[in-house]
Amino acid sequence: MGHCGSGGKDYPSDCEVTQGLRERAEVRNRQDQRSYAWRANLERAARIRLLLLDVDGVLTDSIIVYLPDGVETKGFSTRDGLGIRLLQEAGVEVGIITARSSEVVRRRAENLGIELLYQGAGAKRQVYEKIIAELDLTPDQVAYVGDDWLDLPVMTRVGMAVAVADAAPEVREIAHYVTGQPGGRGAVREVCDLLVEALGKRDELLKHYLDHES
Repeated sequence: MGHCGSGGKDYPSDCEVTQGLRERAEVRNRQDQRSYAWRANLERAARIRLLLLDVDGVLTDSIIVYLPDGVETKGFSTRDGLGIRLLQEAGVEVGIITARSSEVVRRRAENLGIELLYQGAGAKRQVYEKIIAELDLTPDQVAYVGDDWLDLPVMTRVGMAVAVADAAPEVREIAHYVTGQPGGRGAVREVCDLLVEALGKRDELLKHYLDHES
C-alpha cells in the first residue's frame, strides 16, 4: 500500500480518504468472518485444555471406502491437520474417541502426535470419564466435536459441545457451537482456530509461521 501525503491542514487528501475506507473495509471483513456464535463462545473456549474428536463425519466426510482387498480407507483434511498441530502448540491436548476401529485412523493419529486414541469405543461416555479422571480435568475444560447420536452422551457433559455443520439435527440442537464447515472439510480447523484465538495465541503462532525459514 502506497503512502498518502497530507491533503492539507483541515482536510485529508483523496488518497487518505480512500486508504481510510479501505482499512475500515478490511476490519469489517475480518469481523464478518467471526460469527456471533464464535464471539459468544470465546469465554467458554478460553477454559478448554482438551479437545476430543469423533472421526467419521468430523475428521472425515463420513464416507468409508473399502479397497478390493477389504482394507478400509478414509480421507482427511490437511487443513484440519494443521489446525490440530496449532492447537497442540497452543498447549491444548487433542484426543480421538471413535466407535469404529481402523488402521488408517491409528496412522493419522500417530502422524498428528495424538496419543489419546480410543477406537472401538461404543460407550463413549465411559471413555470420556476415564480420560478426564486420568488427566485430572473438569468437564468445563473439555471440548468435544461430534456429528451424530453416538456423540450425545459426551456432548451433554463437556464444557464446550461442538457440532459440525452437517451434523444430525439433534446434535446441532444441543451444541454450544455449530461450525460453518462440514465434517472432513475444515470443521475441525474452524474449532481449532476458535480455541487458539480464545487462548490469545493466534498472533504469536501466526508470527512464528511468518518468520519460519525452511
